[in-house]
Amino acid sequence: MTATNFEANRARVIGIAADLFAQNGYHGTGMAELGQAAGLGRGALYHYIGSKEAVLYAISKEQVDKMNSYAEELLDQELDAEELLRQMARGLLRNIAEHRAEWAVFFREYTALTGEGRDHVVAARERYESYWRRALDSGRRAGVLRPTPRLLVKGILGMLNYTYLWFEPAGGLTPDEVADMFLDALIEGIRA
Repeated sequence: MTATNFEANRARVIGIAADLFAQNGYHGTGMAELGQAAGLGRGALYHYIGSKEAVLYAISKEQVDKMNSYAEELLDQELDAEELLRQMARGLLRNIAEHRAEWAVFFREYTALTGEGRDHVVAARERYESYWRRALDSGRRAGVLRPTPRLLVKGILGMLNYTYLWFEPAGGLTPDEVADMFLDALIEGIRA
């Protein structure tokens, strides 16, 4: 089996696990249930994922890592603060719309991680929050945004993150339109 086949099969199993964990919870989903849904015996299942916690780690970290990479790319573009915030919000909502199950698992279940796995996920989440703080600080330095309390980043991200509960991609609004509505309200509230 080539590395490409292994990775494709592993990604398929992790995707199935994300759906099951989102529906039934991490603790409410057994390995036998995951193996049955993936069409794999116990040995093959463990070959692809290692352990149930390893799957939770992969689900929890992948999307946060993607968002960190996206934020880093945006920060390198030296966009003005408002455009930077808008692009960060749009990217996050697009990702949530495309990966609702993974985000549901992340928000509800990452605390079940232990040791280094939990530390890595928490550090990745904190790094993402720091990029939002940098975007807000750049607006303050440019004189276009008022100084904002540090807690505001958590509020902004909470507003955006909770769309995983209700946003329907087939609904009347696109992720970009929802992000723009939220950002318009936010920016008007903190404009200098």
